[in-house]
Amino acid sequence: MHESVFSLLHTASCVVACSSCNLREICLPLGLTQDELECIDARMVLERRRVLRGETLFREGDRFESLYAVWTGFFKTSVSSKDGRDQVTAFQMGGELIGLDGIGTHRHEVDAVALEDSQVCVIPFETLQALSLEVPSLQQQFHKFMSREIVRHQRVMLLLGSMHAEERLAAFLLNLTHRLQTRGFSASSLVLRMTREEIGSFLGLKLETVSRTFSKFQAHGLLFVRQRQIQITDPVGLQEVLDGATA
Repeated sequence: MHESVFSLLHTASCVVACSSCNLREICLPLGLTQDELECIDARMVLERRRVLRGETLFREGDRFESLYAVWTGFFKTSVSSKDGRDQVTAFQMGGELIGLDGIGTHRHEVDAVALEDSQVCVIPFETLQALSLEVPSLQQQFHKFMSREIVRHQRVMLLLGSMHAEERLAAFLLNLTHRLQTRGFSASSLVLRMTREEIGSFLGLKLETVSRTFSKFQAHGLLFVRQRQIQITDPVGLQEVLDGATA
């Protein structure tokens, strides 16, 4: 059933060339020479797949075959607890990889769900391994991705283990705006693709705590909130909250 849903979402067959992609400077081909890009063009990416809002890219337990580079849109990954609750583990945006969780066991360990209509580049893992032998710098870049994923996981553990609610939300917003700015978007104005409940799940906070903290930040002039639209009005003050000052 999972695969039959995807058959309706596949885009028309086309050649996907990394060398002409506007995300190549933050995606897997980062740092490759023109000759190296030409070597992997039309070979690394099997297809570009459309995933509608709310649809699942893969589920926990699915066989691992490919990595997915987000081309457009936004995703969340989550795991299910024994009592049926979903724990959000990460949010992914354009230029970021999804699916690294499946490399070790050849089965995906999380669910990946689109938070808005999205498109991903499908990178068969066997193809990536073969190309890495031809293009050593591609393998080096993949190792950097893996390293960043480990560091990200460690930072999330620090976030959940040692920070108060205000510090957690400040860290989340500053990280999100930094990632968006890297992609050419505003560093101060954003639209949240995830719900407050999903933010709370990721940060280890109750929905009420997330809403109360947003209200507190707005009352102190750090940001302006209108539903999912966020305007960071005092980034320095938000950074001070993260550094341990009182909001």
